[in-house]
Amino acid sequence: MVKNLELNKSDTEKKTISPAEVKKAVVAGTFGNIMEWYDWAIYGYFAPILGQLFFPASDPLASLLLSFAVFAVGFIIRPLGALFFGPYSDRVGRKKALSLAVILMGISTFVMGILPTYEQIGILAPILLVIARLVQGLSAGGEWGNGTTFIVEYAPESKRGFYGSWQQFSTGMGLLVGSVVATVFTSIFSLEELSAWAWRIPFLLGIIVGIIGFYLRMRIDETPKYKQIAEDTNLSKKPLLDALKYHPKEFFIAIGFTIHWTASYYLLLTYMPTYVSKVVKLPMSLALLCNVIVIFFFVSLVPVMGWLSDRFGRKPLLISSTIGFALLSYPLFSIMEHSGFAVILLFQMLLSVFEAAYSGPGPAAIAEVFPTNVRASALSVGYNIAVAAFGGTAPFISTYLISVTGENTSPTYYVIACAIISMLVLFRIKETYKEPLK
Repeated sequence: MVKNLELNKSDTEKKTISPAEVKKAVVAGTFGNIMEWYDWAIYGYFAPILGQLFFPASDPLASLLLSFAVFAVGFIIRPLGALFFGPYSDRVGRKKALSLAVILMGISTFVMGILPTYEQIGILAPILLVIARLVQGLSAGGEWGNGTTFIVEYAPESKRGFYGSWQQFSTGMGLLVGSVVATVFTSIFSLEELSAWAWRIPFLLGIIVGIIGFYLRMRIDETPKYKQIAEDTNLSKKPLLDALKYHPKEFFIAIGFTIHWTASYYLLLTYMPTYVSKVVKLPMSLALLCNVIVIFFFVSLVPVMGWLSDRFGRKPLLISSTIGFALLSYPLFSIMEHSGFAVILLFQMLLSVFEAAYSGPGPAAIAEVFPTNVRASALSVGYNIAVAAFGGTAPFISTYLISVTGENTSPTYYVIACAIISMLVLFRIKETYKEPLK
């Protein structure tokens, strides 16, 4: 039944889907994801200011830790979002799940922009901030897995790596847009103006983000793979339970596969501005400028890596990424600790090459593990469990390790451990780039 389900009608599907339809689907999926991750990233980049406004403390480090703890809360709740959106997508369709996710993200981000601070309403302020982050987490829990499923199912069989990479490209673009906004705001506004009112503007834009994303996604059609199993009445009534029952090994592979991906991603692309400004003592505006350049470089490489994976396989690129982070993280951080802007930028760009080597083939590789009728559920939950445990906590753990050990390079211990775990998983999985989707 579910275990043996194979959808080998790709030849028929290719005849009925025009390249224009595929491009339209990819644009809708990726644009909505850009908007989602813009909303998500803004909190990370304004964490130092939010820490002072919502978690005032005599020790600035304590405020920052509390702010990153709330950042982690949004990740911790993501598996619950995946538990809802994944099965919802497998039962009623990718389109409806993605449309609901983006509107929730837009509303919750807008609410964060109108929240009163601790000075205005006391303890209620951080409570409301946590609630808004919880809603963001629910939305994000439904976004990535369903978006990846949607794009990979639409992709031509020989180009799943390339098309799937645009999902991760759009995630990086969302972070890039958020980073650009943060850089512009920290450059044109003083710290006093940012703390007083200017920090709210990027969050208030969230409602526009939600409306645009919702409009685009409601205009796209359901994926051919999903429509096929719906027509054949092969939809699972309990997709998550079926995934755990018939595909337990693949479910745990998804978790192990994601550990390195998420830890390195959020350390390199979200935490680094805080690390460079607070630890290396570079001005915040320069730290953010460095981050903008690095993310732009990174997202430019992601589709290239996806394209390469369609020709040479997913595993060579994925494994090279884990090896690169395991070997280079510590020495590069050691040098950056005593370096200026140019060296820091160069080394972050070097690490971003290895990050792109994972992010390019990653969406297709993880989607290819599961059959269509449980793909969104299994992929969303497995991926988001790893992100919650190892990605969202990365900024908090990094800050905590530095405070406890007194070593500015201590965050690399965490990254190296995560890279080794995923490397061991990768050596045991099957190469799938030449096989049809299950």
